[in-house]
Amino acid sequence: MYNHDLPWWRGGHWNGATLIGAPDMKRDMAILNVSFLEDDDNYVAFSYNMFAKSVITRVVIQQSGFLQTFRWDSQTGQWSRCWSEPSDECGNYGTCGSNDGTGGCVRKKGSSVCENGEGFIKVVSLKVPDTSVAVAKSGLSLEECEKECLQNCSCTAYSIADVRNGGSGCLAWHGDLIDIQKLNDQGQDLFLRVDKIELANYYRKRKGVLDKKRLAAILVASIIAIVLLLSCVNYMWKKKREDENKLMMQLNQDSSGEENIAQSNTHPNLPFFSFKTIMTATRNCGHENKLGQGGFGSVYKGSLVNGQEIAVKRLSQNSGQGKEEFKTEVKLLVKLQHRNLVRLLSCCFEKEERMLVYEYLPNKSLDLFIFSHHWIGANVLKLCGIARGVLYLHQDSRLKIIHRDLKASNVLLDAAMNPKISDFGMARIFGDDDEIQAITKRVVGTYGYMSPEYAMEGRYSTKSDVFSYGVILLEIIAGQRNTHSETGRASLNLIGHVWTLWTEGRALDTVDPALNQSYPSAIVLRCIQIGLLCVQENAINRPSMLDVVFMLANEIPLCPPQKPAFLFNGSKYLQESSTSGGGSSVNEVTETTISAR
Repeated sequence: MYNHDLPWWRGGHWNGATLIGAPDMKRDMAILNVSFLEDDDNYVAFSYNMFAKSVITRVVIQQSGFLQTFRWDSQTGQWSRCWSEPSDECGNYGTCGSNDGTGGCVRKKGSSVCENGEGFIKVVSLKVPDTSVAVAKSGLSLEECEKECLQNCSCTAYSIADVRNGGSGCLAWHGDLIDIQKLNDQGQDLFLRVDKIELANYYRKRKGVLDKKRLAAILVASIIAIVLLLSCVNYMWKKKREDENKLMMQLNQDSSGEENIAQSNTHPNLPFFSFKTIMTATRNCGHENKLGQGGFGSVYKGSLVNGQEIAVKRLSQNSGQGKEEFKTEVKLLVKLQHRNLVRLLSCCFEKEERMLVYEYLPNKSLDLFIFSHHWIGANVLKLCGIARGVLYLHQDSRLKIIHRDLKASNVLLDAAMNPKISDFGMARIFGDDDEIQAITKRVVGTYGYMSPEYAMEGRYSTKSDVFSYGVILLEIIAGQRNTHSETGRASLNLIGHVWTLWTEGRALDTVDPALNQSYPSAIVLRCIQIGLLCVQENAINRPSMLDVVFMLANEIPLCPPQKPAFLFNGSKYLQESSTSGGGSSVNEVTETTISAR
């Protein structure tokens, strides 16, 4: 388009897709049916009509020099403008050219582009220079165009002629470059000839840009990776919390039909271990790591990655009691803290697997010492520790707890031989201080340690644990099991044997020789008397655990004991234990259903 004899605006050359100098025209391509005609002299002409005959358009050249297209809007009854060129000040012909440096385009003074080392730099998204003075060759590729232009010192720039199908043809300019414009959304790459200094600077800057892009890409990738990692960690944490909440909901469900073991829904401050973590710590619960086995499962030694040693009780999947024991023990031990109670470190609850993780006690259980004649007599003082642990359960903790399975194998010993009561799977809570006893139809416990009222009638109270403690006390003194007495009288159990010797004034005859050599006879006789007081047949006559602790720690006068319960091995209650072996036990448990009479 001319203003008198001077060029005013140029639409750019046809690159096979559009007129690159009229970017706004591209918006009309959806409604325009454009046809092009190219002759043998590379002369291109185009015409257009509307795809939809109902669309009315017009092209107007304003007196101000703007070429505009309008479309009739039938809804508003007005003409709406589609596009207008020149679209800005830079669109006027020759604004940036060799004759006017104010537009920002001027050749560097003193540069030489016909020496060794010169080359081309790529400038993107341009309305390429006036093609009326360019040389067009349709048969050349872009690489061939560069080679030919480089061999001609007058060739100042080149570009691709047709962008379709990967690009073909060559446009080469010789001399001044007129009417260059930077376009935002479309345009064409122009390869501009420069000297070797400028070319070196170009590649240096390009490398810097690439490095920055690479750095930016690395940073973006790192940020994305961190976000993904944090998302995964957050998901795993939430999943773990959900599993823990699910576990605690299950733990707080009472499925046994008896009183709930924990009325509070407070989430315990207890870490949860994964099944994989525990299996790694115990070497897949290997036989070499096995510490013992009982009715509810097996116990294994393990070591965490930080070196801490642990004991893992893996509940048997075939044990119906195991699930209830698991719930009970977790609920209780997270609420109880005492130096004479075993400490629960963690638990695992995955699918059918239920595991309890305790502190590892190297000396294992009390029964391994007293029944294998390896008991060190001086450690009889640890009897007070067991009593204090039971007293804590009965009176000093915020929960009033009946253990119901107190026995020598459930008393563990640490490195200093300090006793710690374990295995709270059958424990029960009394709801308030006024509740002194309860009755159950499901009697669970260990023969030889159950009190008569609990074994025969299902009634249990704090005095039931006192009876069990008395049995342990007599077993420690005699070094024998209550249900496997080495008395020479087959009809008498240990309690009956001790009671017989007590009434005959020969109670010291039942004392373990190792113990007899370490303590004065008066102290040993006092312990025997306390043990007999604890196993009296009538629960009312038995002392409380507070009384037991006081009697062990002080030399106060003791009342004479009355006849104990279960003196004879021939009683129905003790006969059922005859199938149990003489070795130590992790959890020798029996279950009896009480029927109404």
